[in-house]
Amino acid sequence: MTDYSDTSEQTAPEGDAPDAADDAASANAAPSLHGESDTDAMIATLSAQLNEQRDKHLRLLAEYDNYRKRTVRERQEAELKGMGLLIRGILDALDDLGRFAHLDPDQVEAAAVVQGAEMVEKKLFKSLAGHGLEIVNPVDVPFDPAVHEALTTMPAGSPDEDQFVGMVYQVGYLFNGQLLRAARVVVKQWSAPADADVE
Repeated sequence: MTDYSDTSEQTAPEGDAPDAADDAASANAAPSLHGESDTDAMIATLSAQLNEQRDKHLRLLAEYDNYRKRTVRERQEAELKGMGLLIRGILDALDDLGRFAHLDPDQVEAAAVVQGAEMVEKKLFKSLAGHGLEIVNPVDVPFDPAVHEALTTMPAGSPDEDQFVGMVYQVGYLFNGQLLRAARVVVKQWSAPADADVE
């Protein structure tokens, strides 16, 4: 005969199985929640750092823009100040020129006008020279393509004069070392006579 008296004991462990499964699920769920919390904290930290860097970038950009505008304004003010000093230096020469421009030609001799014009020219160049203007008038000096413009050539009297400036059509100007206009010149060139003895 079969004994069924131990049936409850055999089925009891099966009744406990769902509780064990719930415990395992809870154990697995806890780390997951903890991991999500760490991720949220990391995102919040990175977001705060990003906002901080963005603020620094915007402040730096604003500072640079202000610096650029200030530099442009200071350069313009310096240029205007320099031009003002230059113009102030030639005002006397302009006054003299104005006096000659309004003379009655019937009452003034031509020689006096020429003399007055020469005086104005000297005064004007003296003032401009004080600001750094130099006249390039290179007669009888070696030709320099950096400050001379050769228009044509002319025969040289001797080999020593080869590539020297023989004539100046138009003087040039330097301003504090900067070429404003090259001197337009005629350059001497030596060529040996065709009937020269060849040793």
